[in-house]
Amino acid sequence: MIELGPVTWPPAPITTERLVLRESEARDRAGLIELFASSEVGTHIGGPRPRDELERSVPEVPGQRPGFFVVELDGALIGIVTLDRRATERPGHVRPEGGEAELGYMFLPQAWGHGYATEACAAALDWFADTLPGEPVVLTSQTANVRSTRLATKLGFTEVARFEDYGAEQWCGVLSPVSPSG
Repeated sequence: MIELGPVTWPPAPITTERLVLRESEARDRAGLIELFASSEVGTHIGGPRPRDELERSVPEVPGQRPGFFVVELDGALIGIVTLDRRATERPGHVRPEGGEAELGYMFLPQAWGHGYATEACAAALDWFADTLPGEPVVLTSQTANVRSTRLATKLGFTEVARFEDYGAEQWCGVLSPVSPSG
C-alpha cells in the first residue's frame, strides 16, 4: 500500500451535486470487476484484465486503502478515483525526491460524457487539499487519451513533462497548491 501520510481513513462520504465518493464496500466487487475487465476502459491503461483472473484475485471488499474512493451515482458504482504516492522510480515528478500524490480515475463506459469524472475528481482534490494542504498533485495519462488530458486541464493541471512509459508517450501535469493572496 502506498501511504498518503497522516490521513484519517476513511473520511466521511463526500457528496457532490450528483455523486457520492466513499470507501469501498463488499457490494462494489462486481462493479470493480466490470470496470477492470472493460476493453473500453482498458484502452489507454494496458488493456482489460481477464474477467476470470479478476474473479479469483479481487478480494471480497476491494480497494480497502487510503486514497481509494468508489464513485456512486444513485447508489450504484460508476467508477473510482484514487490518490496515491507516485513511485519514485517512475518518471513524472515535480519534486527532486518524487513521491508526489497522483490522481487516478476510471469510470464505466456508460458514465462517460456526463461530467461525472470532472465532478468526482474535483471533489477528491478538494478533500486532498483540505487534508494535506500545500501538497502538489500529479496526473499522468497517455497523450493518445485526449479526453483524459482535456479533463486534467479542466481540473487545473498544467503540463510539466512528456515521456515514454508503458510503450506509449505520457502526458504529465501538476496541480500546484494555490497560495493565499493578500
